[in-house]
Amino acid sequence: MTSPSIPSAESATRERYAAAAAKPEAALCCPVDYDPQYLKAIPTEVIEKDYGCGDPSKHLHPGETVLDLGSGTGKICFIASQVVGPTGKVIGVDMTDDMLEVARRNAPIVAENIGHANVEFRKGRIQDLALDLEILDQELRKNPIADANSFLSADALAADLRVKHPLIATDSIDVVVSNCVLNLVETHLKRQLFEEIFRVLKKGGRAVISDIVSDEEIPLHLQNDPYLWSGCISGAYTEEGLLAAFEDAGFHGIEILKRDDAPWQTVEGIEFRSVTIQAWKGKQGPCFERNHAVIYKGPFKKVLDDDGHALERGKRYAVCDKTFTLYQQAPYRDHFAFVEPLTEIPVEDAKPFDCSGTRERHPKETKGQDYNATTEAAQCRTGGDGASCC
Repeated sequence: MTSPSIPSAESATRERYAAAAAKPEAALCCPVDYDPQYLKAIPTEVIEKDYGCGDPSKHLHPGETVLDLGSGTGKICFIASQVVGPTGKVIGVDMTDDMLEVARRNAPIVAENIGHANVEFRKGRIQDLALDLEILDQELRKNPIADANSFLSADALAADLRVKHPLIATDSIDVVVSNCVLNLVETHLKRQLFEEIFRVLKKGGRAVISDIVSDEEIPLHLQNDPYLWSGCISGAYTEEGLLAAFEDAGFHGIEILKRDDAPWQTVEGIEFRSVTIQAWKGKQGPCFERNHAVIYKGPFKKVLDDDGHALERGKRYAVCDKTFTLYQQAPYRDHFAFVEPLTEIPVEDAKPFDCSGTRERHPKETKGQDYNATTEAAQCRTGGDGASCC
């Protein structure tokens, strides 16, 4: 038994969203409260014909380069353009010509309203971010597919375009966002989708994804319903399945930023609700020993990180230089105390560090085996209530 074929699921999605670009369809979205200060600059047509289940733009910062997957008529892109400001950049990717037409037509209006133009829209499939469909369209108009040989030639052309003229370059994006579109991708292409998100992100970049998830596995008869698929139901991940998809693709620091308590819709007893997930790229790379240590501060007695390190509260653990740096960044930094070695080991002199397990680090390793200093009591600042620190 198989999941829906590409024509039944993808065609139903394209046709339904093309129709929704012409006439709003309430069933395609959850109620979302967007910041009204950003909506003022966006034409009503865009707001009425754009569909989603969350607001990933809340988690963006000035100056970032943002990629919006399944950008539709551009609402999240136009909000993001205001958040990242004139030093930032926003790219929207969508496969539906009708949606792209609305977004591109309104982009100059938004740019004039906010005082800067930093948004562009590109045609592509979100599970294949290397293939520029507009370039492929142009080439196929010159050389239409008429037989098997021309089909094979078109396939070879697409492969060449992915390499020489990628829609989105590797390691080029600070933040990938999407708003209720990952579940529209066919099941057998979802792994490729997450690999593509990972590919285009810079090291240290992140994905902020709002999507619909289910609280139970979705039975096959619902998966085989193209209408429910295009309505963000049949293709939904389970709650734990969406988190696992990020982990399997190599992301770390995966967290649920928002989870709706009440379901958006219930079908045959299965609850479907909106969540927003954040996940980071950057734990890849070699491990070197520079005598660093970290102390997990709590509140849990014990935690397990995405590299399999089990850390108990209050204990001093040996970590490689990469993990030490990683923990000093979001989303970990507030949960750890960091212990630098008394004598720094230059990177060029560092030896490989075995990250396959977890071990405690004795204080003598960071201070030095011969460390034997005795010091006067440190100067303490008196608190506002007049009490000393001792």
